[in-house]
Amino acid sequence: MRRILLFVAGIIIGSGLGITVWSHWPLSGTPAQPEAATTGTAKAESEDHGTERIVLSEEQISDAGIRLAPVAGGTLRRHFLAPGSLIPDADHVGRVSVRVLATVAELRKRLGDSVEKGEIVAVIESREVADAKSEYLAARLTNDLQQTLYNRQKSLAESRAMSENEFLRTQLTANDARIKLDGARQKLFALGLSEQEIADLPNQPPESLREQYLRAPISGRVSERRVDLGGLIGREGQESELFVIVNLDDIWVDLAVSPEDIAAVREGGLVTIRAIGSDDEAVARVIFVSPLLDRETRNARVIATLPNRDHRWRPGTFVTAEVPLGGEPSKVIVSKKALQTVKGNATIFVRDAEGFEARQVRTGREDDDDVEIVSGLAPGETIAVANTFTLKAELEKAEAEHGHD
Repeated sequence: MRRILLFVAGIIIGSGLGITVWSHWPLSGTPAQPEAATTGTAKAESEDHGTERIVLSEEQISDAGIRLAPVAGGTLRRHFLAPGSLIPDADHVGRVSVRVLATVAELRKRLGDSVEKGEIVAVIESREVADAKSEYLAARLTNDLQQTLYNRQKSLAESRAMSENEFLRTQLTANDARIKLDGARQKLFALGLSEQEIADLPNQPPESLREQYLRAPISGRVSERRVDLGGLIGREGQESELFVIVNLDDIWVDLAVSPEDIAAVREGGLVTIRAIGSDDEAVARVIFVSPLLDRETRNARVIATLPNRDHRWRPGTFVTAEVPLGGEPSKVIVSKKALQTVKGNATIFVRDAEGFEARQVRTGREDDDDVEIVSGLAPGETIAVANTFTLKAELEKAEAEHGHD
């Protein structure tokens, strides 16, 4: 009985082993199934030395919008930034002021009005003006009389009908009258009267002697009006300016530059001006670099002039100036768009026969757009310079899939 049971058990165990071996043995005539191939637009491959590649066809590169460019040398354009603000051009600011005690009789311009150079902007009445005009008119009449007498007596002296001493006295009186006339004329010039206004005085009615026309010294716009109609001006402690006129066709950029950077600023050099809080940008030319440092800020003052024909730049605007530091040549320079960070390392995607090699590089100096490659890249190689983030994403995706296998 025991022998029968052992025989049956042996048959069962043998059958199980046979089934197990058969299930792991390929069937005759049935080929082995290959591993599933990587699908999608890229396949990452790792070689024994750690180089990583992304396999892409020309069509896939084009469809992904990846732009290629050869590696070359170039010049890095470095700069520094300086804060500042816009101020009126001091050469284009005019002030309408008085030099005598007077009353404002007429205001012909309002705040914001445009004016032309020489245009009458106000009329004042002043006793000092009336006295100066009267003095001139009297001196003019006296001079005319004395010059007539001088010419008459000169003829008599030449004909020996007058003594020489008497003629010399007449000549002295005529010269004195001419000097007084010139002095009276200069006094009117000092008060602000023009040559034509002085010439017209003999034809003016007496009541106009107390009036004086105030004219715009420059063309521009009235930016300030400091008096009212009928106001008393010119007295000590009172306002002497009626209007401030500003021409904004050119405007100044007032910059504060640190002592470390001031050596790089040159008069005549160009700087890029950007308004804070907006996209406005323009180019200005440096016209003044202060040789002194401010006592409080320890910065140097730099003035640049900015063309402003359309008047879009306004005084008081805060700006930042980009001041170039000059060019720095380098043997290998690439666009910052070509760089990606892979596993914490700066990486460039270099074109090869099958797609791209993800190559680690060492970077150096840089400017706003480009970066110097110190090692890992040679001139003449072709690299991806646009849409490189797509290559980085494909590389990371392929590595993630490989890690799950």
